[in-house]
Amino acid sequence: MNQERENVLNGDFDRAVYDAVPAPIMVVDRDVVIIDHNQAAGELLASRGGGEGQRAGEALHCLHAGETDQGCGRSPVCPQCVVRGSVESCFVRGKVSRRKARLELQGPTGPAPAYLLVTTAPLEYRGRELALLILEDIGELVELRSLLPICARCKKVRDQSEMWHNLDRYLSKVMDVDFTHSLCPDCAAELYPRYVDPPDKKLS
Repeated sequence: MNQERENVLNGDFDRAVYDAVPAPIMVVDRDVVIIDHNQAAGELLASRGGGEGQRAGEALHCLHAGETDQGCGRSPVCPQCVVRGSVESCFVRGKVSRRKARLELQGPTGPAPAYLLVTTAPLEYRGRELALLILEDIGELVELRSLLPICARCKKVRDQSEMWHNLDRYLSKVMDVDFTHSLCPDCAAELYPRYVDPPDKKLS
């Protein structure tokens, strides 16, 4: 038996794959207490001062988790939480769930919204019913689909941090799009009239 096969049987390979997934993955119980997580989730939780043994809302510093002494899942608005509802649905229905969510999280400079794609999947391990909780940041997509403030004069756009960017640089940043520059027929005719026929002449 080769070494790679031994690693798979020993679980080392599974753990390596689990940690290689770039999306934060957490193993949670029915109360959304974090039992385990992959490397991406560990980095996310560490950046927010949270970790294993906490409920997800507490680890991520959801504003509503701090509204009561009992923590995550105990405030009046917690029954409407997409994360908690998705985990509960996973246990009740035993099926994969994917839903979009807007969470209010406490950031270093104050409350800030987080837009997430929340995926849950049932998991049974050593006779214990658990769930995989996967959180993917879709904030850039939400921002692009919402109204984007644009300067009426220079056409720069304003992001959620109140910073102004050239449109091509902004789209390149949030959509990983590369631009190449050219001239439309109108501008070419205006800038180089000796070399380009006016658009209206071409139409006649």
